[in-house]
Amino acid sequence: MTITLNNRDTKIPERNQMTVKQLLDHMRYVFPNIVVKVNGMLVRKGQYEDVVVRDGDKVEAIHMISGG
Repeated sequence: MTITLNNRDTKIPERNQMTVKQLLDHMRYVFPNIVVKVNGMLVRKGQYEDVVVRDGDKVEAIHMISGG
């Protein structure tokens, strides 16, 4: 499957869909404060195992960092 992840075409071999959780694990995005949107729709952390990413979807995964 090919998706647009953070404005880059990203190929996920041998898959035609996966959950947000599976995608984050696959990409090794383990930072605890991350905001995810799929096709412009916000995905809450409790929905990561339910929301499916499919071929052609646009995904944004943004690490939230604070400090001073």
